[in-house]
Amino acid sequence: MRGVDLHYTDQGAGYPVLFIHGHPFDRTMWEPQVRALAGRGYRTIVPDLRGYGHSTVVPGTTHLDSFARDLAGLLDHLGVDTAGVVGLSMGGQIALELCRLFPDRVDSLALVATNPHAETEQGRARRSATAEHLRSQGMRGYADSHLVGMMTAANVRSMPRVADHVRTMMYTAPPEGAAAALLGRARRPDYVPLLRCISAPTLLVVGQEDRFTPPDFTEAMHVRVPDSVVEIIEGAGHLPNLERPERFNEVLRRFLESSRARSRRT
Repeated sequence: MRGVDLHYTDQGAGYPVLFIHGHPFDRTMWEPQVRALAGRGYRTIVPDLRGYGHSTVVPGTTHLDSFARDLAGLLDHLGVDTAGVVGLSMGGQIALELCRLFPDRVDSLALVATNPHAETEQGRARRSATAEHLRSQGMRGYADSHLVGMMTAANVRSMPRVADHVRTMMYTAPPEGAAAALLGRARRPDYVPLLRCISAPTLLVVGQEDRFTPPDFTEAMHVRVPDSVVEIIEGAGHLPNLERPERFNEVLRRFLESSRARSRRT
C-alpha cells in the first residue's frame, strides 16, 4: 500500500477500532487494550506505522499526512469504511490528521497525551538535532534518557515489566524511521483550529503526571472540541494505557460502548 508494507494485527469482530501508536514505539504498546476489547464486540486494528516495528522504513522526512494516508489505505484494504480511532502522543496527532483529511472515516476519536499545537522554533531545532543523533548514534541513549518521562519515575521502579517493555520498544525502533518521523513532526500544522470542526464524539485522556503533554493541554482541547469528555488518569505519566491499564481500559471501553450504541442508532 502506497509503496510501504504495514505490519498489523486485526483481531476480534464488531465495532472496528484503529489504534495508532506513539513515537518511538510500535503496535505492541496497545497489547493491554487489545486483550480487553478483541472478541468482546470490537475489532481491533493495530498497525506498526511506517518506519516503526516491522513496517517499511522510509528514509528522509515522514510528514503526518503520510502516516494518515497509510492508515486510510489500510482501512481500505480491510474493507473498513469508518472506525473508532485511538491515538497516543504522535499517534494522536496522526489521528487529528485523519480527521482533517478523512473526517467521514472517523466514527469516534480518542486522543491520549496529545499536543494539538504546531511545533515552536525551539522545538523544531530540538527535533532536528535529535533526528541527527538517532541516525548517527542509534536509539539506546535516547531510550535511556527518555524512559523516565515516558513513564513516571515511580512507575519505572514499581512496574519493572512494563518499564522493560517500554525500553525494549524504544531500543528496537529503527533509527532512520524514528528520525524521519521526528523531522515530519517538527513541521506539523497547528491543529487547534481543527478542534472546533471535529464532529465525532471525542475522548480526551491524559496522565496526571505527564511531563510532555500536561493535563492543561487536554483541558484546553476539551473547551474547543464540541462533543468531548476528559479523563485524567491518576498515577500515570505519558503512557497511561500501560502505566494504569485497568483504569484506562475502563474509560476507553465506556466511551467506545457509547459510540458503538450511537452508531447502531444511525
